Amino acid sequence: MNQQSRQNPTLFDLLGRCWQRPAPVAGVNFDRQGGSVAFTTADGAIALAPVAETEGPESRIRVSGDLGQMRILPRTKPPAPLTAVAMQEGGVPLVVPFHAGGYLVGTDDGAVRPVSVQGEVREDFFRLGGPVLALDHAEQSGVTAVSDGNDLYLLDQAANAIARSRPVLPIPGALKFSPDGRHLAGLSADNLVVMALDPALTIQLVATLPSRPTGVHWNRQADRIACGLEIGGLSVVDVPLGRTDTILDFPAPVQDLAWAADGQLVASGAYRIAAWGTGAEAASQALLTGHTGLILVEAVAAHPTRDLVAAGYADGRIVVARLGGRDELFVRPFGAAVTALAWSADGCHLAVGDAEGQAALITFPPQLFK
Repeated sequence: MNQQSRQNPTLFDLLGRCWQRPAPVAGVNFDRQGGSVAFTTADGAIALAPVAETEGPESRIRVSGDLGQMRILPRTKPPAPLTAVAMQEGGVPLVVPFHAGGYLVGTDDGAVRPVSVQGEVREDFFRLGGPVLALDHAEQSGVTAVSDGNDLYLLDQAANAIARSRPVLPIPGALKFSPDGRHLAGLSADNLVVMALDPALTIQLVATLPSRPTGVHWNRQADRIACGLEIGGLSVVDVPLGRTDTILDFPAPVQDLAWAADGQLVASGAYRIAAWGTGAEAASQALLTGHTGLILVEAVAAHPTRDLVAAGYADGRIVVARLGGRDELFVRPFGAAVTALAWSADGCHLAVGDAEGQAALITFPPQLFK
């Protein structure tokens, strides 16, 4: 009797938990405690998954006695379903981790609502007069920044307005606290605006960029900000010096950027993983990482503690590469275009979203990165 042979499982099949959502995944966020992940989708919902599982990869590792080869057995049960929460009718809500646990979600009706890791939507934390266009939360101070494009508010942990200003008309999603919690950066048209966190939200720096930027990314030292550019490139702003360095000639807009643990910068928008070293002159410190191909890198995520970067491609491929190295670990060989990547704070888990609504959480055994 003829039988169709079963295809060997990929690393993605063995390490990942996968779920299908009814709309493209636009973003992924781990909570502050690292116990859950939230997938944000284009239909106005968020979908929550616990990070812990009963059939983690380490429980399925087997080592042969004669050769010492490691193999990972497939799961015997499907993953527990996601907890989906409808936040608005269509469009992508803004989601940030909340210091008190769970997430803050900004919606197009002007509400900022806390959502627990179990999916419980609590009463409004704050409400604006228009749609929430930009939202961020500082873990160190518990301060929240929120704007509808007309007013920018700073809120304390009890949602009291401690500052209000109109200096920045933010591009959606583009408000970011510095890692040290001392400054807030926002985007207005072609400008990057850096403000001090005082009652007047004093503007300390305005940097004019070559084109409309796609996002704000602080480095860990809180002295440089990288912004992707719609014209195909990126700008790096040295905040203390007020100097801007720009790298252009990317084949596509740079939609995603990431700062690595040791200060390297990684970008999407090219036919390979674009990366630079820690020197002041970024363009002269290019790090050849991974392999050049014919498919664009759509998303990148730098490992929080190792010199590794995850990259997602337009053809669905996901790889993990060492910065400055040519070798790549192929995690997913194909699929829909990757739209979102994020590492957990401990670097053990990689959350993935794609353009056809697949959400996944990949758990890497420590043995893979030795």
